[in-house]
Amino acid sequence: MIHVLDNPIWSALTSGNSNLSNGNNEIKYFDIEVSPFVGLKENSSQNLKLLYEQVQHTEPIIFVATEEMEIPGQWKVLQCIKSFQMINDSPVTIITNGPQLVPLTVADVPQMLALTKLTVPGPFAPRTIEFGHYYGIFDGDKLVAMTGQRMHAFEYAEASAVCTHPDYLGRGYARQLLLFHLQRIKAAGNIPFLHVRYNNTRAIKVYESLGFLTRREIFFYALLKN
Repeated sequence: MIHVLDNPIWSALTSGNSNLSNGNNEIKYFDIEVSPFVGLKENSSQNLKLLYEQVQHTEPIIFVATEEMEIPGQWKVLQCIKSFQMINDSPVTIITNGPQLVPLTVADVPQMLALTKLTVPGPFAPRTIEFGHYYGIFDGDKLVAMTGQRMHAFEYAEASAVCTHPDYLGRGYARQLLLFHLQRIKAAGNIPFLHVRYNNTRAIKVYESLGFLTRREIFFYALLKN
């Protein structure tokens, strides 16, 4: 039986993120200002050809697959990123102290874009904040760490944009933000999950210390129209 997280983007676009969805019964996608992710009901050459016809912009798009696959010639493969999909269904550690976590708003988007450009946690666009639940840590007026939620695939909610300014590493900010989101997601009756590059050992150790377990390998394809 296929698990909803085997096709997380499609699952999200047909459930918890359907309010941000464009497309049809075979192909769905976000506005590019929100996210470059696209979901295919089935990861087939035919649907990738339909996607080519459906998507009007010429920016890179990203879809996920559970295995490496042949990509039709009208698409140029920019990257194929091997990652681990991790889920967390363990009891949550209660936060008793730590830095103040501030809900982020549209006014913070310029700093959010600057921080994600510096740290490269994954795609982040001017309207990515519309996924909701972004929180940050500030040093004065400077945003130095943040984490939010991206895909909401049925009962699974994805922690995303986990990033800390290089000058503030080692202070436990990512851990504090993730613990907060684990509490929030589970309080809503959902199960946290995330994606991480297979060779990002530093991040994987942090996630495992918080109770995340690797569910499976997954591949992120970044494509551009030829």
